[in-house]
Amino acid sequence: MRVLIAAGGTGGHVNPALAVAGEIKKQYPDAEICFVGTPDRIESKIVPAAGYPLKTIEISGFKRGFSAADIKANVKTVVRLLKSSGNVKKIINDFKPDVAVGFGGYVSGPVIRMAAKMGIPTAIHEQNAYPGVTNKALAEKVDAVMLTAEDARKHMNCKNEPVVTGLPVRGELFEADGEVSRKELRFNSNPIILCMGGSLGAKVINKAMVEVLVSHKDDTDFNYIVSTGQNGLWVPDELKEKGIDLDKSKNIQIRTYIDDMARCLSAADLVICRAGASSLSEIQALGKPSILIPSPNVTENHQFHNAMALVNKNAAVIIEDKDLNGERLGEEINKLMSDKNLLNNIGKNARNMAVTDATSRICDIVVGLIKK
Repeated sequence: MRVLIAAGGTGGHVNPALAVAGEIKKQYPDAEICFVGTPDRIESKIVPAAGYPLKTIEISGFKRGFSAADIKANVKTVVRLLKSSGNVKKIINDFKPDVAVGFGGYVSGPVIRMAAKMGIPTAIHEQNAYPGVTNKALAEKVDAVMLTAEDARKHMNCKNEPVVTGLPVRGELFEADGEVSRKELRFNSNPIILCMGGSLGAKVINKAMVEVLVSHKDDTDFNYIVSTGQNGLWVPDELKEKGIDLDKSKNIQIRTYIDDMARCLSAADLVICRAGASSLSEIQALGKPSILIPSPNVTENHQFHNAMALVNKNAAVIIEDKDLNGERLGEEINKLMSDKNLLNNIGKNARNMAVTDATSRICDIVVGLIKK
């Protein structure tokens, strides 16, 4: 069995692809798997580190603006697309895959399109509730369309009926014990609020959380873990200027990154975060109530649609970026934390939306295409 996987650009595309590759190898140890990605994004590091060969092509997306820089970038994209066709064809001819699967990123387009053209069974996985342009176009050509969220179905014109598979979630999340995690974090028995804005950080979220922490600096009713991201290195100094000494605080942890997500998420009573597909799948898997703040700076505003898929089922609360400030965030936190029934119901509804066997579902569909 030879499986070609196209995924690139962000961990949100590459990590699910790696999870599925691992499941295929677990079920079929003799399977050969080859990834196609770009030479300068996250896949160039984490795919080889996971033990899989990676073939690379130069590819980029189109800019929507009309500035000189945007036009120049778009010309470069057209040139790369023209060149990529021959490179992709060579990769496919050399590897001779039995099936090709796209998990998103610019690289998926030319790889899956060429594989379909060459008569190879093909599949794509759409992570978001509102699909991107590339997957919308590919849906009309591929043999199988796999969805994280049911809401995506109405936005796609598929060659065959799409299947909701969910999104693979890291196995260690299911193994984490919330009570053990709480002790390891060295917090008291009060509720834990986890806030994270991504690896780079979100200025609007960091600013709002600073305001929340300052307004509650004399309260110890809640414990806080705040991940500021690389662009939020100013947060500790800002808190110090406003009277919060983090060295003495027993209920506030400020971090740049969350590198122990299983521990922090399993211990959390409330999560505040963006609405990326991976984060939402993890929240659903653990049944965590959340306040979602979708990033407006993403294609097709897909994080808003991701968030609303939960909000419409009373499985999360949403605050749009434009409406976010410390006062509004503090109000939502207090409203949820003061009503245990409301908090629990939101968490249960999130858990009911979870697909906990997404990896094996996707593996079955991929292997099924070969057997056909």
